[in-house]
Formats: sequence, structure tokens, C-alpha cells
Amino acid sequence: QVQLVESGGGLVQAGGSLRLSCAASGRTFSSYAMGWFRQAPGKEREFVTTISWRGGTTYYADSVKGRFTISRDNAKNTVYLQMNSLKPEDTAVYYCAAKLTAASSWSVLGGSTYDYWGQGTQVTVSS
Repeated sequence: QVQLVESGGGLVQAGGSLRLSCAASGRTFSSYAMGWFRQAPGKEREFVTTISWRGGTTYYADSVKGRFTISRDNAKNTVYLQMNSLKPEDTAVYYCAAKLTAASSWSVLGGSTYDYWGQGTQVTVSS
């Protein structure tokens, strides 16, 4: 069992930055690929980014590529999402998720079939 707790959300003006953190419980954090997803009001949850278990492979949605960066610190059982040049359309609840896999292919890490999910943190970008 893995428990995930997100933090770092808040209100920011367009063009600003935020860094989200996701702290994971358990000793096997390094065995999990980690992902960030988001859900805006009235919309379906969508993929944002993912990072492989060792951190060597990352994927990003086209909408955030070049602005967002995912990273992980396995010693701290934490994954981060650095969000720069924020836009109003980035407003959403952001969720981190964990998938038990050593794979690094898009076919495995993409999509929303993750094993564990956090409760989410609200990010609001004002124009």
C-alpha cells in the first residue's frame, strides 16, 4: 500500500510559478513510476507528466511541454512538479499517482491506469 499526499498548490497570477510536491509513504517508492494528472471543472482528468522509477525517463503532455518539469527524490520518497509560465488554462486540481512498474515506455506510463492516487491539490491561475 502506498499513500500519496500532494502539497504546494495555491493561487498564482498568469506567468507565475508553483512547485507541487507529492510525498509517498512506504519503503518501495523507488519501485514506482510517478505521474501527475489534473482535472479542471467540468472536464475529464487528463495526463500531465510522468517519470520512470529511476527518474531516467519522462513524458509530458503537449500542453505543458517546456513549461513544467517533473523530478523525483527517491531518498525523500517525493516527486515534484515545477510549473513555470502558468496560464489560466492550467487551473485544475492536480493529482499525483503511483504505478508499480520498472518499465519506461510511453505505452506503460501513459494513460491513467495507475495503482495509487493522492487526494489532489488545487492550482488556480488568475489572468
